[in-house]
Amino acid sequence: MSWQVHCLQTPHILCFSEHHLKKFELNQINVEGYSLGAAYSRQRGDVCIFVHKNLNYTTIDLDKYCKDQDIEVCALKLESASFNAHIMAVYRAPMGHFNLFLNRSDGIIKTFYKVDSKLIICGDINIGNLTDSDKKRQLDAMLLTYNLSAIVQFPTRTQSYSSKAIYNLLIDTYKFLNYTVSPLYNGLPDHDAQLLTINDRNLQSQNRHFHITRNINKYTIQEFKTKLSRESWENIFGSNGNMDVDS
Repeated sequence: MSWQVHCLQTPHILCFSEHHLKKFELNQINVEGYSLGAAYSRQRGDVCIFVHKNLNYTTIDLDKYCKDQDIEVCALKLESASFNAHIMAVYRAPMGHFNLFLNRSDGIIKTFYKVDSKLIICGDINIGNLTDSDKKRQLDAMLLTYNLSAIVQFPTRTQSYSSKAIYNLLIDTYKFLNYTVSPLYNGLPDHDAQLLTINDRNLQSQNRHFHITRNINKYTIQEFKTKLSRESWENIFGSNGNMDVDS
């Protein structure tokens, strides 16, 4: 199976949750221009991260923290001379054990956290961010110990009777000073995607490609014909016995 990414600007990282693919099926997926960087698979749910092929990364094994439906997570570390960050994708089912999710998430973040490190967490944790609740307060309190906060403040799932923000992006806004987050409507899943743009010139420069192409239009074609008409062609059609050219 092959996927193509259509976006105004090619993303560096793609995070998916609830892909419902087994491990061998996921390894057969071809997302044009990307490599499968990290993944966790079970019968349902599941998370994975695809990385643009221009970027270097190291996969981080988090399987020991995973428990189906309660917390399903994968992660990698982007490695660059100018930009380093941990990227984590996570899923918790609506009926997943919340305290287990909270404790294990805390343990994972603790292994990543450093004062000068950057962390981006994305995923579907099925905890509404637009309404107050006990679970939201507990999650916010845990994230605050690492100076992380939810930055998606718009609905990510809209139905006829409700609008919810249960899919979110978690970052330290003091370490990412210049960023934007916006909904990305593709009409495919029951959740809308989110697009996080971090305006880091050093990271963007790694994804630049330069192509030299010939400008072909009616003017350049006419110029080409004119130049051809001025050629004598003596070295090709002359009487020098050139037997390599058919005439």
